[in-house]
Amino acid sequence: MQKILIANRGEIARRIIRTCKRMGILTVAVYSEADENALHVQDADEAVAIGPSQVQKSYLNVDAIIAAAKAAGADAIHPGYGFLSENSDFSRRCEEEGITFIGPSPDAITQMGSKIAARGIAKAAGVPIVPGTEEAVASAEEAVQMAHAIGYPVLLKASAGGGGIGMVVATTDDDIRQTFENAQKRVASYFGDGTMYLEKYFLNPRHIEIQVVADTHGQVIHLGERECSIQRRHQKVVEESPSTAVSPELRERMGSAAVALAKRLKYTGVGTVEFILTDEREFYFLEMNTRLQVEHPVTEEVFGVDLVEWQIRIANGEKMDGTMLAATPNGHAIECRLYAEDPVRMLPSPGMITRFDTPVMERLRLEMGFREGDKITPFYDPMIGKIVTFGSTREEARMLMTEVLSRFLVEGIKTNLPLLSDILGNEHFIRGDTHTGFIEEFYQGRDR
Repeated sequence: MQKILIANRGEIARRIIRTCKRMGILTVAVYSEADENALHVQDADEAVAIGPSQVQKSYLNVDAIIAAAKAAGADAIHPGYGFLSENSDFSRRCEEEGITFIGPSPDAITQMGSKIAARGIAKAAGVPIVPGTEEAVASAEEAVQMAHAIGYPVLLKASAGGGGIGMVVATTDDDIRQTFENAQKRVASYFGDGTMYLEKYFLNPRHIEIQVVADTHGQVIHLGERECSIQRRHQKVVEESPSTAVSPELRERMGSAAVALAKRLKYTGVGTVEFILTDEREFYFLEMNTRLQVEHPVTEEVFGVDLVEWQIRIANGEKMDGTMLAATPNGHAIECRLYAEDPVRMLPSPGMITRFDTPVMERLRLEMGFREGDKITPFYDPMIGKIVTFGSTREEARMLMTEVLSRFLVEGIKTNLPLLSDILGNEHFIRGDTHTGFIEEFYQGRDR
């Protein structure tokens, strides 16, 4: 590959560009009207405008992105995460246009894009799945009947969706009857597919994910787990690797399950298999993300690998070498997502960043998409960037993160820095006692 177009923006576009530069590959940025002066545009070797600020007219505009790749003479497109990264039609279009899509095959994306289909494939691969419906649920009354068979509480979910869109926890028949139709409509408007299904809802489990890497020569490995339990509105806020809840024996079982699924799928590239983990240390398949994860840096820090580099090398037909196959974990990494967000209401806080001071320290990795003077617009996700610390132990990484957060200074907008600092100092977090209801239990609606 001589030139790669990054079909994304912000910190992930900058992170991909950094690896490409190290590999000697030219980069092409794309940008909307709102991002004309963005950092990722300045970092790239060249940049192409793709449309208005609205995401549907720019970063989700397949025709505009393909046209930009052709105009720039790009050999390949890296989708980053979000936007078109798990869009099988986009991946297939790249193939048709003779442009390498840096990711898995369109078929793999399609199969894992349907949560119902993904459950079936996981089951066939011998991976434990959450008790739930095998087929789509068409109506509220049908959902009620299924809930009786599964047992309350249940989770009403979108087959085609993610990010918590349309997700409803139901504890009674009335909960389902009152929410089913609205949830179905919301899902259809977001994803173009209103298909819903039911799963058993486990109260406050852990969210554990396994990083898998598979080349086109049949080699599939896993790079341990990430703990992603601290979430709000089903979106992650703090992640770490390894998890305090995962023993070596459990890690091997979960890793083997993730590899089995990837092999069954004939997966290639970098992907993540997500599980829920109960208090009894039973794990169940949740979904597979067929792309790079936001939280991939913690795995990179612990295993000493560059996952973006391997995405590119695998897409180029290369075989994983001995160094990659023998990669072993060392130390502990923690990532905090910095959002332009009201720390109490946990809602976006767009505006101009009038001051942006970040610390420079050893074992600190900053992945930032903005700088002082930049404007956080309402058009896109309000994540400013990611803060990653690494230590020989979890406590070392936690203490370093605590110090880093205290030295961060962002003015002009509200951010979640107070929330992040509180979480890192919470006695339950210090003990590693976390779960998916952590923020709701300790912080939802409280002043900070």
